[in-house]
Amino acid sequence: MHHWQTGGDEMEFVEAIQKAGVVGAGGAGFPTHIKQNAAAEYLIINAAECEPLIETDKYLCRTFADRIVETVEKMAAHLKAGHRVIALKAKYKQEIKALKEAIDRQKAGVEIFEMGTYYPAGDEQIMVEQVTGRVVPERGLPLNVGCVVENVGTVLAIADALEDKPVTDKYLSVTGAVKEPVMCLAPLGTPIEDVLRQAELLVKDYAVILGGPMMGKLKKDREAVREAVVTKTTGNLLVLPSDHYLMKRGTMSVERMMRQAASACIQCRACTDLCPRQLIGHNVEPHRVMRNIWRQESVTDAAKFERIFGSAANCSSCGTCEMFSCPMGLSPRKMNDYAKALLRERGIQPEKNQEPVKSTALGHRRIPTERLIARLDLTPYVSHGLPKLYEVTPKEVFVPLSQHIGKPAVPVAAVGDEVKRGDLIAEAAEGLSANIHTGFEGVVKEITPQGIRIGRREA
Repeated sequence: MHHWQTGGDEMEFVEAIQKAGVVGAGGAGFPTHIKQNAAAEYLIINAAECEPLIETDKYLCRTFADRIVETVEKMAAHLKAGHRVIALKAKYKQEIKALKEAIDRQKAGVEIFEMGTYYPAGDEQIMVEQVTGRVVPERGLPLNVGCVVENVGTVLAIADALEDKPVTDKYLSVTGAVKEPVMCLAPLGTPIEDVLRQAELLVKDYAVILGGPMMGKLKKDREAVREAVVTKTTGNLLVLPSDHYLMKRGTMSVERMMRQAASACIQCRACTDLCPRQLIGHNVEPHRVMRNIWRQESVTDAAKFERIFGSAANCSSCGTCEMFSCPMGLSPRKMNDYAKALLRERGIQPEKNQEPVKSTALGHRRIPTERLIARLDLTPYVSHGLPKLYEVTPKEVFVPLSQHIGKPAVPVAAVGDEVKRGDLIAEAAEGLSANIHTGFEGVVKEITPQGIRIGRREA
């Protein structure tokens, strides 16, 4: 087994990460080898758990503090980053204690940055501004201002990659309508139903959000829940009663949202004034989109269209506007998403402001997470206990070929092949893509354009 050594070949570091199929574990799934193939002043580790009711980052910080700190030092040496920062919420007392003790033990040059409890503290552009005071340009990357941001789960995947261990499993929490939240370690492709069995559900009739309540993917009916599987970016399963407010909101048609915008938007500007990206100086004006979305077909002049709808291109879809700000309960985020698609259809690429200036109101307009939780009707599901870890052993897995931003991976396994833990089953396509390995021992039963099904060996 080849172990990567600090001071070794720079390319070897990136190649080890690429070979292991590491992608952003926090939810975006950007192939990490591309992000790490750089030099930066700041390496910022995101352990702030962007959304309410997710336990994964906290669990990793408490459990693997030494491994995290040691790997951050290796990553910083590779990036030539003078500043190494782990950013997490100040209220995460146990996690901060564990990390600080690890830093002391290793005499590491890693700082802890304590953030307030607000949403979206884990948005990497919001975090960059908090930690460094710098603002990432519109539709830009932290690297544009000398920063690389990685999720804490990604750091642990890099630690494994440097020891020649590929990404085969995922840590994820199960929260919401459960007797108590649990942590699970599951092989990639595990049906989420197998993960849910580890928790005691409090409701018979339930729906599941993959991720958090603000930006997660909604699985509302039984069929959708049955088909969903754990991927490299699944950090949480939020279980809620199927008649919960968030479920009703999540299933409204675009047509209905447009009619609501036309009839009920009072142009109070709260969506724009409280937008986290707008507050760091990006042009995001959902109130303008809301005012005009009903007449989009009649705006034929491209320049005028860009003036009215162009700001949607800078929206990060964090959901603050529709889940917190709007007094009428409308859907500015969904209308921004719809406007983004219209801009693409018309081939309009709004100019990017390379030097945004943050608002003087930035510090006064942060969304307190507790108020957000109350607004989302999630207060009954807040837990203060520490979740126990369960290892999930499914009977079969369905491993998607697309678990990352970019092109789907290309199968290298064939039906009938026997595979074991750690085997490469699909390799990165040309261009932006990532290798996929299995954490399950068995026989390849089926290969579809979507993924690879692996079942247990028949006795």
